[in-house]
Amino acid sequence: MPNSADPSRREEVLRRSLRTDFEAWTRYILAEQGRAPAAHHLKLIAELAALGRGETERLILLLPPGSAKSTFASLFFPTWWMAGNPGGAVITASHTAKLAEQFGRGVRQLINDHGDRLNISMRHDARAAGRFLTDQGGEYYAVGVQGAVTGRRADLALIDDPIKSMVDAGATSARDRLWQWFCYELITRLKPHGRVVLVMNRWHRDDLAGQLISQGGWRVVRLPALAEESDPMGRAEGDALWPEWEPRDALLAKRSLIGERVFAALFQQAPLINAGSIFKINELQLTDTLPAGDTVRAWDLAAGTDAARNPDWTACVKLVRDTSGGLWVDDVRRVRVPPDELSQLVVATAHQDGDHVRVGLPRDPGQSGAYQTLQLTRALAGFTVQCTAELKSKAERALPVAAQVANGSVKLRRAAWNAAFMDELAAFPDGPKDDQVDALSRAFSMLTSGMRPARFAAISHLTR
Repeated sequence: MPNSADPSRREEVLRRSLRTDFEAWTRYILAEQGRAPAAHHLKLIAELAALGRGETERLILLLPPGSAKSTFASLFFPTWWMAGNPGGAVITASHTAKLAEQFGRGVRQLINDHGDRLNISMRHDARAAGRFLTDQGGEYYAVGVQGAVTGRRADLALIDDPIKSMVDAGATSARDRLWQWFCYELITRLKPHGRVVLVMNRWHRDDLAGQLISQGGWRVVRLPALAEESDPMGRAEGDALWPEWEPRDALLAKRSLIGERVFAALFQQAPLINAGSIFKINELQLTDTLPAGDTVRAWDLAAGTDAARNPDWTACVKLVRDTSGGLWVDDVRRVRVPPDELSQLVVATAHQDGDHVRVGLPRDPGQSGAYQTLQLTRALAGFTVQCTAELKSKAERALPVAAQVANGSVKLRRAAWNAAFMDELAAFPDGPKDDQVDALSRAFSMLTSGMRPARFAAISHLTR
């Protein structure tokens, strides 16, 4: 029997280790270059290895520029993954096909250099940087985002650096095109239990990572350049991510040069809200208790459900006015439901609130809007319903309640919806959505208009 000193035995152990242990593989490659993984690289390695084992299927890696995230996620990982999944197909996408092919060229080189130990080899008749096949049945395909992937299938999709510039990130049309490509083109190409890794720098709160995070269901690893409170790596607050490469002083100097907004997005992976000029959210107060008072539930209605098109939300705000005139936001909900479920949602919410809570509905112009309001009001028989026409602009309707926020008269019940609600208020009127703002404006108008409609008043108005 060969012993541990036997070269053939050592080689067998090494090969087995490289094929089954992602950290061993990365250390092996880096050692050839006289390097070793830094602390944050070990975190990336662990997360990618867990995805490789199937412990998660959706992973977002958010790290600052220069942190070598692409080296581990888009070079080392797909090479190792293809060795362990010999018949698997990989699609790599970047903001241009040229960049995606650059990753492909690197993967191909690693296979050529180390394929004997990984038990993987290139097919000689398909060796292009943008597309190559392995003798073991694997396939690698590189594409620019919004490029055609029709006819392809993937067990692993890697999206690395999908946004070219801050200009693209700031353009709503560009963000929408990327989102639709992701939903309609890329995700539809995944095989059952296919895995997705998104690697990027944040540019905008509504960029691809931001939209996916808001949808839920993703494992998100965010490692800022300067550690914040409760750092996932256990760093002290303010410590640099990779001090051997870029120490704290250099990062602080860079922040001073490029400004807080750019540094927060690219280096902290936490894009700041593009603050609007209406709502001063710093004056909002969170509370765990609510007083009794006049209560309304106001709605802003939408009927889109195709998340890929990023349609408006159906939103509702439950607002309480206490005896001293203070305002308390008790509940905020936003959903995307088809038209045939909208009435059920409004009625079910009213029953949850109780008949002491007045219901506010928009009365949109046009026959279809009037018909929808009539149908909803009929469905709310037994509740006090107030229907209001939207005659002013959204900003004009929001100004009265924004003034109450500014003077500290508005409090929020502490809940999971707080962040999305405050983000929308802070970005209004320049943010991507305003459905919650519209519902809040309607609720405030109901409480302060001096008109408390009798039950069924809206029905009699609509049927006259």
